[in-house]
Amino acid sequence: MKKYILSLITLAVVCTSCNDFEDINNDPFSVDINKAEPEYFLNNSILGAQQDPNIAERVFVLYWKTAARQHLTTGIAGGSYDDSWTSEYWKYISEWLNNANATIEIANEKKALGQGKPYYDNLIQVARIWRAYLMSEFSDNFGPQPIQAFKGTNPQFNSEKEVYYFILDELEDAVAKMDINQGAPSNPNARDMVYGFNWGKWVKYANSMRMRIAMRISAVDPAKAKSEFEAAANSNMLITTSDDNFTVKEDPGWNPLSGVMSREWNSQILSATLNNMYIGLGGISSTDQLPAAQHAAVKNSDYIGIKYDQQFTTMTNDPGAGFWLDGLPGKVDPRAYKTFYIPGDLTNPIYSLYPTYTNQATTNYGFLTYADNTKDSINTVNTWNAYTIGNWGVKGQRNGLRNVVGCMPALGRQYREGKNSRIFFASWETYFLMAEAALKGWSVPMSDEAAYNKGIQDSFVYNGVSQFYGQYIASTDYNRDGTSVLYSHTTEPGASHVMKYKDPVSGNLISVDIKYPVNTIYKNGSVKNDKLTKIITQKYIANMPWLPLESWNDHRRLGLPFFENPAVETPLVNLPNLNSGNYMTNSIQNFPQRLRYPSTFRNTDQAGYNKAVELLGGTDAVLTPLWWAKH
Repeated sequence: MKKYILSLITLAVVCTSCNDFEDINNDPFSVDINKAEPEYFLNNSILGAQQDPNIAERVFVLYWKTAARQHLTTGIAGGSYDDSWTSEYWKYISEWLNNANATIEIANEKKALGQGKPYYDNLIQVARIWRAYLMSEFSDNFGPQPIQAFKGTNPQFNSEKEVYYFILDELEDAVAKMDINQGAPSNPNARDMVYGFNWGKWVKYANSMRMRIAMRISAVDPAKAKSEFEAAANSNMLITTSDDNFTVKEDPGWNPLSGVMSREWNSQILSATLNNMYIGLGGISSTDQLPAAQHAAVKNSDYIGIKYDQQFTTMTNDPGAGFWLDGLPGKVDPRAYKTFYIPGDLTNPIYSLYPTYTNQATTNYGFLTYADNTKDSINTVNTWNAYTIGNWGVKGQRNGLRNVVGCMPALGRQYREGKNSRIFFASWETYFLMAEAALKGWSVPMSDEAAYNKGIQDSFVYNGVSQFYGQYIASTDYNRDGTSVLYSHTTEPGASHVMKYKDPVSGNLISVDIKYPVNTIYKNGSVKNDKLTKIITQKYIANMPWLPLESWNDHRRLGLPFFENPAVETPLVNLPNLNSGNYMTNSIQNFPQRLRYPSTFRNTDQAGYNKAVELLGGTDAVLTPLWWAKH
């Protein structure tokens, strides 16, 4: 922590808190140039972007994780929006960008004054690479932004196309100008918390980022995307091993390095979206994954649970709607039990007791109330259920399980306590991007199948389940979405499959046809098990939970993986397209597309705001698609 105190002090005379986009134009030369070192500003930019608890809860958890369906929260996934959260984020990301640019400006100024140091040129390239990421984060959230900011005057906004072209150019040029043999700074106060001034690893990150951004625009600008992707992919300098991953070590407590998912009151319960992907995928039996003491709780794979249609919504296209599984799934993706804990499994090392100021995490029971006001006490120990977001109306009032943390699987403690390393880019993403590119027929170093399997393998290594890899990638079992793992297995499932459920009154087992969901925003719902669906499904699971923004980006770009519609037992006022007559049909109007610009921007720079909205090509609304996401 001491290593960045000096740079924080230096920053204090540079950055002031403003409520409009002029914050991005703070003059980096207000500090004495003779005392400033550019690496301090780079460090502060990277440090700030780790998101202290104030902004992490609002943006990483309540915006990104919610929009990406990584947990049980309706929020922005139901079309709602909080201007105060976005105003805070606007201020923060402006400061991060300002510091990245100050790195470049101060290095160049010191060189002009004859105070340059051998590593300055490389430091400038690193700052350009990092600034490119921050710009992508900004535009992935809002849309249009200024390219030429930081010049002391209010910047002019640029279209998303211009922004992403600029990012791609910056990444290419920065790599070309990087000298990977240059020594690291000798300054004892210099700190690169990502790669320790390993210039070659920054080059690998830049090339992998270039692939990410190229793929982002592939649906609307395929020629540009192809040329940029191929150039980066064939560079032989990519993030291909975990040693090259872009990660930053977290820190307990309350500071910029605090864990982004560390706030105890955020339950981060397993989502129905993710659960539908997990169950059945890979064909690995739960009994092969769990201790013998839990084997009795494992159910047959053709059993869907107890039918509680008076307490669980059925007004959604979630294939498990209306049923509650009184045990553990027969087969499940092996990463599920490594990411989320099983209710009541208190000796499990990943079991989180958050929130520690209540007994919610250890309250492994609840009550279901029937229409006649009778109640059933439900024991949730060794059960596995995920509930659909949305408005459950009266059924929600009768359901005493949905709001109790200990009644559902929730995110493991390894992600909650600030003792991990936050991932910004991992090797598995390189491989899944490569797989998608090869599937398109682009010229890349690996086949789509080889890259797909390698992405899964790297994710399995990260989650500590490598022993299941061989069986997993050969599986033709369908998950609840109708998708299997084996890459060459593209046989579509039938419209439905027969399952058994238990009647809660008689206890009898009854057969029922469970329909596979129809993802009408991807190829008009005609496929569930094609190769692209497999790639994006695996990418989504691998990115859980560190990269929710990328998962949201993929869904906005492709409509993949399948996201169920929020429940509408009562209408959702912020999703006016979704109603009781069309809840089985997906539409991009049912899913958030962006963050609105904050009122602070609108109120202080009306001309800039008007230009940004004009470039957006639609109203400044949560449901307005970004340029690259217009299906």
